[in-house]
Amino acid sequence: MGYCGWASIDELDRQYHDHEWGILVHDDWRMFEHLTLECLQCGCSWALMLKKREIFQQGFDNFEFDKAAAYDESDIERILNTEGMIRSPRKVWAMINNAQCYQKVREEYGFFCDYIWGFAGGKTILYQGHASGPIPVSNGLSARISKGLRRRGFKYVGAVTIYSHLQACGTINDHDKECPCYQHIVANYPTVNKRRDHEVI
Repeated sequence: MGYCGWASIDELDRQYHDHEWGILVHDDWRMFEHLTLECLQCGCSWALMLKKREIFQQGFDNFEFDKAAAYDESDIERILNTEGMIRSPRKVWAMINNAQCYQKVREEYGFFCDYIWGFAGGKTILYQGHASGPIPVSNGLSARISKGLRRRGFKYVGAVTIYSHLQACGTINDHDKECPCYQHIVANYPTVNKRRDHEVI
């Protein structure tokens, strides 16, 4: 039985791979957590994000986007002074900004998840060739979503970041074809097969 190679690096990676990565997200709170972690990761390793996840949850009120959207200067200071926090005022400000933009998307679409999943027709995308590698860092879909989010005011949402977000939230299934997670997703959720989408490897 195959297994995605990166999932064997350490226990945090294994747990994330087995129970979260690629599992479909249709909950706006969970979607905001994923998006925020991806944005915070810019310039850092994903392993660091997983190690600091509980710290982020503590600092950002467990990723409650309505609370985050209302943060003020005192909250910025509190977050930056949280032990173990990434000390980047720009990223903290961006997270607050993104929470506010997130609310606006929800006002327009009802749910942020509906906005994201609308790009995939509500189905998990299986790109030809991805299941047997190599996997791109971005593609046409992530570039289009990135452009739309930046137009709406979001920060730290480049095409590479958004591609990672789509993988994490199950919009794109990039598990290895022999991975049990790939088989589980294909067997239990609606999927659509597509050709590679102007990809950057």
